[in-house]
Amino acid sequence: MGVNGITSGMAADYVASAKTALNTKADSAEKSSASANQGVVYEPSQQAKESDTSKTSDYSAAIKKMKLEQASKNQQLEQLVTQMLGKQAGKFTTLADMFKNMEVDEETRAQAEKDISEDGYWGVEQTSDRLVDMAKALSGGDPTKADELMSAIQKGYDQATKAWGDKLPDICQKTIDAANDKLTKWRDGLDVAAVEA
Repeated sequence: MGVNGITSGMAADYVASAKTALNTKADSAEKSSASANQGVVYEPSQQAKESDTSKTSDYSAAIKKMKLEQASKNQQLEQLVTQMLGKQAGKFTTLADMFKNMEVDEETRAQAEKDISEDGYWGVEQTSDRLVDMAKALSGGDPTKADELMSAIQKGYDQATKAWGDKLPDICQKTIDAANDKLTKWRDGLDVAAVEA
């Protein structure tokens, strides 16, 4: 056998194996292309369908649970604040006592007097206006709820008095009176600002 016989035999084997490899790659690419066009199909098992509890059907129970958790967290926060204030102001029995003999520099005193003056941010007019605006917003603009809102404002005032531990400063009662007067006028249709708006 000559060199030509060996090389021609090798060449024939090489061509045959190359054709086989090309055919295999083409078949693989064709199958891959077909599966790529089909996409992935998810078929959940029967067990997954039966045990799917991610959807809530009883919203009232979920809301009740959230309210209970919130109440618990509020109570924890109140206890924490009470403990912290108790440690810091242990020698005082009420908030009023804590502020009775407080020394204030002149600049702070002047700013406070300006803030609670007749036209100040914390004055009777502006503060009662904010109370009334909030009350109207909470009622959805319904003047028939004015009495209920006035009652709620009085309840808040009573709670503040209790927390303070003594009679609140006169400006507080004047603010409540002004807010109640404005809400009464709103309820009775005498509120000029509401009519113009």
